[in-house]
Amino acid sequence: MPIDPAVAIGADLGEVSFAWTASDVLLYHLAVGAGADPLDERELRYAYERDLRVLPTFATVAANLRTFEPPVLKFPGVDVDLAKVLIGKQEIELHRPVEPEGKAVARTRIADVFDKGKAAVLVQETEVADESGTPLWTARTSIFARGEGGFGGERGPSGKVEVPAREPDAVLDVATLPQQALLYRLCGDRNPLHADPAFAKAAGFDRPVLHGLCTFGMVGKAVVDAFLDGDPGRVSAFGTRFAGVVFPGENLRVRVWREDGRLLVTTTAPERADAPVLADTVLTPR
Repeated sequence: MPIDPAVAIGADLGEVSFAWTASDVLLYHLAVGAGADPLDERELRYAYERDLRVLPTFATVAANLRTFEPPVLKFPGVDVDLAKVLIGKQEIELHRPVEPEGKAVARTRIADVFDKGKAAVLVQETEVADESGTPLWTARTSIFARGEGGFGGERGPSGKVEVPAREPDAVLDVATLPQQALLYRLCGDRNPLHADPAFAKAAGFDRPVLHGLCTFGMVGKAVVDAFLDGDPGRVSAFGTRFAGVVFPGENLRVRVWREDGRLLVTTTAPERADAPVLADTVLTPR
């Protein structure tokens, strides 16, 4: 059996020590679309080491920047074919702003396993602290494994976020580059689904798809720029559900509502009849 919840839930996936530099941050920012206007001082906050500010979504790649092999999904109680795997949901809680360079220790465990019928969802929780033990951030990643459900487990919470029944406070259009996935994979996610046309077709897609976490980073940057004056240090938490794929080169349409001190966000692909891309997205400012 590829997934055994009795073994998987609570499994300790170990501890990883890692470090990052300003160069790593700059690479990540370029990979999520920063620096499109190199004469814009606000863009240079992301793309030039002077006064460098770090997007909170950098936390999703900080521990994996030195990864040069495709990932595997083999943990205690879990053995799943990589071609069946997509990220279903990502949440980050920032205990303090991310610094341009640092050293940290990450400890990951399988927090839960849910049975969605035609798929299984594995929830990984990673606690990250600096060398003195001071918490930096907590990341929760829900991994969607197609064809691995039906084992009789709990379905899990829906987590649905209702947006207000009114026009959004802003509509932001974000362009992706045809080579966006090839740039982003240099940040550590070497899954061939995002680069190899033959692999993508075998997985059921017409062509390689953009990393969900790249879309997450691009949308996060757009919202920070539009609503937080380009200051990523003001982000306390940011989470989303991946509702559909993005093909590199497509545009994203980001709708944002201010509601109860939070920013509620939806993201669609306007060139495909506003097909959903990100849903249940919430950015919580400090």
